[in-house]
Amino acid sequence: MSRKPRILFLCTGNACRSQMAEAMLRHFGRDRFDVASAGSHPAGFVHALAVKTLARMDIPLPADARSKSWTEFTDDPPDIVLTVGDEAAHEVCPIWTDGPIMVPWSLPDPVYFPGTEAERLAFAWDVGQRLAERIRKLVALDWQDTFVDKLREQLEAIGQS
Repeated sequence: MSRKPRILFLCTGNACRSQMAEAMLRHFGRDRFDVASAGSHPAGFVHALAVKTLARMDIPLPADARSKSWTEFTDDPPDIVLTVGDEAAHEVCPIWTDGPIMVPWSLPDPVYFPGTEAERLAFAWDVGQRLAERIRKLVALDWQDTFVDKLREQLEAIGQS
């Protein structure tokens, strides 16, 4: 790609997993990517589990972080859509004329994990660690000389790790 890759992390509520993914790619990728997150049914807030997990990882939550709908991106489509939840991977996604690369990176949602506050935070930490590992691999890809099909294959492999 001759410009910054535009990446959208997508889940249902855009409150936890996709918010963490956006913050992590901003942090690990520095200014190499244009990154955003969205949801099919935005919750309207960033969940405390995401905020606490990111803080524990020393990753800043973007100052402009907010739960938003994927419809905000229909007129200006991303290059890559990574769905971080099983729910969003099976929902009808926006129609983009140029068809972004769409890859599932399914992860369980910490918001719905039952248990004590400590157990829920530990589960969110585990999901955050798995997501951080995937984001680091994404950042390490060769973004300049990789063809679309190869890039899709590499992103799919990362999503299965």
